[in-house]
Amino acid sequence: MAAPTLLLDIIPKTAAFVKNLEFLGIICAFKEKHMPRNSVENIELVVRTIAQTSIDNEKYFTELDGVVGDGDFGISISSGFGAILAEWDNLDHSSGESLLVGCAKIISKNIGGTSGSLWRAAFRNAGKSISGKDTLTSEDVVTMFRSAAAGIMDRGGANLGDKTLLDALVPAADAFEETIKNGGNTQQAIDTAAKVAREQAEVSKAWVAKRGRASYTGERSKDTYDAGAVAVATMFENVATAWAEF
Repeated sequence: MAAPTLLLDIIPKTAAFVKNLEFLGIICAFKEKHMPRNSVENIELVVRTIAQTSIDNEKYFTELDGVVGDGDFGISISSGFGAILAEWDNLDHSSGESLLVGCAKIISKNIGGTSGSLWRAAFRNAGKSISGKDTLTSEDVVTMFRSAAAGIMDRGGANLGDKTLLDALVPAADAFEETIKNGGNTQQAIDTAAKVAREQAEVSKAWVAKRGRASYTGERSKDTYDAGAVAVATMFENVATAWAEF
Protein backbone atom coordinates (compact mmCIF):
# COMPACT_ATOMS: atom_id res chain seq x y z
CA MET A 1 0.00 0.00 0.00
CA ALA A 2 1.30 3.42 -0.92
CA ALA A 3 2.36 5.72 1.87
CA PRO A 4 -0.13 8.49 2.65
CA THR A 5 0.47 11.81 0.95
CA LEU A 6 1.46 14.55 3.38
CA LEU A 7 0.52 18.18 2.94
CA LEU A 8 4.17 19.18 2.85
CA ASP A 9 4.76 16.65 0.04
CA ILE A 10 2.39 18.44 -2.35
CA ILE A 11 3.65 21.95 -1.63
CA PRO A 12 6.44 23.01 -4.02
CA LYS A 13 9.68 22.97 -2.07
CA THR A 14 11.25 26.05 -3.55
CA ALA A 15 14.31 27.58 -1.97
CA ALA A 16 12.19 30.51 -0.75
CA PHE A 17 9.66 28.14 0.80
CA VAL A 18 12.33 26.20 2.68
CA LYS A 19 13.95 29.43 3.79
CA ASN A 20 10.62 30.71 5.12
CA LEU A 21 10.12 27.49 7.10
CA GLU A 22 13.59 27.88 8.60
CA PHE A 23 12.83 31.49 9.47
CA LEU A 24 9.56 30.56 11.18
CA GLY A 25 11.41 27.95 13.18
CA ILE A 26 13.86 30.56 14.41
CA ILE A 27 11.04 32.89 15.38
CA CYS A 28 9.27 30.16 17.35
CA ALA A 29 12.48 29.19 19.15
CA PHE A 30 13.11 32.70 20.39
CA LYS A 31 9.53 33.88 20.92
CA GLU A 32 9.34 32.95 24.60
CA LYS A 33 12.75 34.35 25.52
CA HIS A 34 12.63 37.59 23.59
CA MET A 35 9.92 40.14 23.07
CA PRO A 36 8.03 38.59 20.12
CA ARG A 37 8.07 41.63 17.86
CA ASN A 38 10.57 44.31 16.97
CA SER A 39 11.55 45.94 20.26
CA VAL A 40 10.93 49.51 19.10
CA GLU A 41 7.49 48.48 17.84
CA ASN A 42 6.75 46.98 21.24
CA ILE A 43 7.75 50.16 23.01
CA GLU A 44 5.67 52.19 20.57
CA LEU A 45 2.67 50.00 21.36
CA VAL A 46 3.11 50.45 25.10
CA VAL A 47 3.64 54.21 24.92
CA ARG A 48 0.69 54.78 22.61
CA THR A 49 -1.52 52.64 24.84
CA ILE A 50 -0.46 54.52 27.96
CA ALA A 51 -1.08 57.81 26.18
CA GLN A 52 -4.52 56.82 24.92
CA THR A 53 -5.45 55.49 28.36
CA SER A 54 -4.57 58.85 29.87
CA ILE A 55 -6.68 60.71 27.34
CA ASP A 56 -9.66 58.36 27.56
CA ASN A 57 -9.70 58.49 31.37
CA GLU A 58 -8.95 62.18 31.87
CA LYS A 59 -12.25 62.87 33.63
CA TYR A 60 -12.16 59.71 35.73
CA PHE A 61 -8.60 60.21 36.95
CA THR A 62 -9.31 63.87 37.69
CA GLU A 63 -12.39 62.99 39.73
CA LEU A 64 -10.41 60.47 41.77
CA ASP A 65 -7.69 63.02 42.41
CA GLY A 66 -10.26 65.64 43.39
CA VAL A 67 -11.47 63.75 46.45
CA VAL A 68 -8.42 64.57 48.60
CA GLY A 69 -5.82 65.69 46.05
CA ASP A 70 -5.26 68.63 43.73
CA GLY A 71 -7.95 67.52 41.32
CA ASP A 72 -5.76 68.04 38.27
CA PHE A 73 -4.02 64.68 37.82
CA GLY A 74 -6.18 63.47 34.95
CA ILE A 75 -6.01 66.79 33.15
CA SER A 76 -2.24 67.00 33.56
CA ILE A 77 -1.31 63.58 32.25
CA SER A 78 -3.88 63.78 29.46
CA SER A 79 -2.26 67.02 28.34
CA GLY A 80 1.23 65.54 28.42
CA PHE A 81 0.44 62.28 26.71
CA GLY A 82 -1.80 64.04 24.22
CA ALA A 83 1.23 66.13 23.27
CA ILE A 84 3.24 62.93 22.77
CA LEU A 85 0.67 61.61 20.32
CA ALA A 86 0.52 64.97 18.56
CA GLU A 87 4.31 64.92 18.13
CA TRP A 88 4.49 61.18 17.45
CA ASP A 89 5.80 61.39 13.89
CA ASN A 90 8.45 63.91 14.93
CA LEU A 91 9.94 61.70 17.64
CA ASP A 92 13.10 59.69 17.02
CA HIS A 93 11.94 56.09 16.59
CA SER A 94 15.37 54.68 15.74
CA SER A 95 15.72 53.06 19.16
CA GLY A 96 13.76 52.45 22.33
CA GLU A 97 16.04 54.80 24.21
CA SER A 98 15.61 57.70 21.80
CA LEU A 99 11.84 57.27 21.74
CA LEU A 100 11.43 57.18 25.51
CA VAL A 101 13.84 60.05 26.14
CA GLY A 102 12.02 62.07 23.49
CA CYS A 103 8.73 61.37 25.26
CA ALA A 104 10.31 62.50 28.54
CA LYS A 105 11.20 65.84 27.00
CA ILE A 106 7.65 66.36 25.75
CA ILE A 107 6.27 65.43 29.16
CA SER A 108 8.51 67.98 30.89
CA LYS A 109 7.10 70.71 28.65
CA ASN A 110 3.45 69.72 28.90
CA ILE A 111 2.82 68.32 32.38
CA GLY A 112 3.29 70.84 35.14
CA GLY A 113 4.05 70.42 38.81
CA THR A 114 5.12 67.25 40.54
CA SER A 115 3.38 64.95 38.07
CA GLY A 116 5.49 66.31 35.23
CA SER A 117 8.79 65.70 36.99
CA LEU A 118 7.76 62.19 38.06
CA TRP A 119 6.56 61.00 34.65
CA ARG A 120 9.54 62.62 32.96
CA ALA A 121 11.91 60.80 35.31
CA ALA A 122 10.12 57.50 34.73
CA PHE A 123 10.34 57.71 30.93
CA ARG A 124 13.88 59.08 30.87
CA ASN A 125 15.22 56.47 33.28
CA ALA A 126 13.47 53.66 31.44
CA GLY A 127 14.99 54.84 28.18
CA LYS A 128 18.48 55.24 29.55
CA SER A 129 18.35 51.77 31.08
CA ILE A 130 18.24 50.19 27.60
CA SER A 131 20.85 52.42 26.02
CA GLY A 132 22.59 50.73 23.09
CA LYS A 133 20.23 47.75 22.99
CA ASP A 134 18.45 46.92 19.75
CA THR A 135 16.70 43.77 20.91
CA LEU A 136 15.14 43.63 24.35
CA THR A 137 14.60 40.54 26.46
CA SER A 138 12.03 40.22 29.22
CA GLU A 139 14.86 40.83 31.68
CA ASP A 140 15.48 44.19 30.01
CA VAL A 141 11.82 45.06 30.51
CA VAL A 142 12.19 44.36 34.23
CA THR A 143 15.19 46.68 34.29
CA MET A 144 13.09 49.38 32.62
CA PHE A 145 10.40 48.99 35.28
CA ARG A 146 12.97 49.20 38.08
CA SER A 147 14.66 52.22 36.55
CA ALA A 148 11.36 54.04 36.08
CA ALA A 149 10.39 53.38 39.70
CA ALA A 150 13.81 54.54 40.90
CA GLY A 151 13.41 57.76 38.96
CA ILE A 152 10.02 58.40 40.52
CA MET A 153 11.36 57.72 44.00
CA ASP A 154 14.33 59.98 43.45
CA ARG A 155 12.30 62.90 42.10
CA GLY A 156 9.32 62.60 44.42
CA GLY A 157 10.90 61.23 47.57
CA ALA A 158 8.16 58.62 47.90
CA ASN A 159 8.58 55.04 49.00
CA LEU A 160 6.40 51.96 48.94
CA GLY A 161 3.53 52.34 51.38
CA ASP A 162 3.20 56.11 50.93
CA LYS A 163 0.04 55.63 48.85
CA THR A 164 1.31 56.74 45.47
CA LEU A 165 1.49 55.22 42.00
CA LEU A 166 4.59 53.32 43.18
CA ASP A 167 2.33 51.07 45.25
CA ALA A 168 0.87 49.73 42.00
CA LEU A 169 3.96 50.00 39.78
CA VAL A 170 6.55 48.23 41.93
CA PRO A 171 4.40 45.18 42.85
CA ALA A 172 3.42 44.92 39.17
CA ALA A 173 7.10 44.91 38.19
CA ASP A 174 7.76 42.23 40.83
CA ALA A 175 4.92 40.12 39.42
CA PHE A 176 6.21 40.53 35.87
CA GLU A 177 9.70 39.43 36.89
CA GLU A 178 8.44 36.47 38.91
CA THR A 179 6.27 35.23 36.05
CA ILE A 180 9.23 35.33 33.65
CA LYS A 181 11.48 33.53 36.15
CA ASN A 182 8.85 30.80 36.47
CA GLY A 183 8.87 30.20 32.73
CA GLY A 184 5.96 32.41 31.70
CA ASN A 185 5.95 34.31 28.43
CA THR A 186 5.64 38.05 27.96
CA GLN A 187 1.86 38.03 27.62
CA GLN A 188 1.45 36.03 30.80
CA ALA A 189 3.84 38.35 32.62
CA ILE A 190 1.93 41.46 31.52
CA ASP A 191 -1.41 39.88 32.44
CA THR A 192 -0.12 39.00 35.91
CA ALA A 193 1.39 42.46 36.36
CA ALA A 194 -1.93 44.07 35.43
CA LYS A 195 -3.81 41.90 37.92
CA VAL A 196 -1.39 42.72 40.73
CA ALA A 197 -1.41 46.44 39.91
CA ARG A 198 -5.20 46.51 40.19
CA GLU A 199 -5.14 44.53 43.43
CA GLN A 200 -2.60 46.89 44.96
CA ALA A 201 -4.54 49.96 43.87
CA GLU A 202 -7.47 48.50 45.79
CA VAL A 203 -5.35 47.57 48.81
CA SER A 204 -3.80 51.04 49.07
CA LYS A 205 -7.25 52.61 49.18
CA ALA A 206 -7.40 51.86 52.92
CA TRP A 207 -4.09 53.60 53.67
CA VAL A 208 -3.34 57.11 54.86
CA ALA A 209 -1.54 59.14 52.19
CA LYS A 210 1.99 60.20 53.07
CA ARG A 211 2.86 62.13 49.90
CA GLY A 212 1.28 64.78 47.76
CA ARG A 213 -1.68 67.03 48.48
CA ALA A 214 -3.65 64.07 49.81
CA SER A 215 -1.17 63.74 52.69
CA TYR A 216 -2.33 67.11 54.01
CA THR A 217 -5.76 65.66 54.74
CA GLY A 218 -4.43 63.03 57.15
CA GLU A 219 -7.03 60.46 58.15
CA ARG A 220 -9.44 61.81 55.56
CA SER A 221 -7.28 60.23 52.88
CA LYS A 222 -8.19 56.76 54.16
CA ASP A 223 -10.70 54.83 52.05
CA THR A 224 -9.97 56.96 49.01
CA TYR A 225 -8.20 55.86 45.84
CA ASP A 226 -4.84 57.20 44.83
CA ALA A 227 -5.38 58.45 41.29
CA GLY A 228 -1.83 57.57 40.27
CA ALA A 229 -2.12 53.97 41.45
CA VAL A 230 -5.45 53.55 39.67
CA ALA A 231 -3.97 55.08 36.52
CA VAL A 232 -1.03 52.67 36.58
CA ALA A 233 -3.40 49.71 37.04
CA THR A 234 -5.60 50.87 34.17
CA MET A 235 -2.57 51.39 31.94
CA PHE A 236 -1.27 47.90 32.68
CA GLU A 237 -4.67 46.39 31.91
CA ASN A 238 -4.92 48.22 28.60
CA VAL A 239 -1.37 47.31 27.65
CA ALA A 240 -2.15 43.65 28.37
CA THR A 241 -5.16 43.83 26.05
CA ALA A 242 -3.26 45.70 23.32
CA TRP A 243 -0.33 43.27 23.53
CA ALA A 244 -2.62 40.31 22.99
CA GLU A 245 -4.30 41.93 19.99
CA PHE A 246 -1.21 43.40 18.30
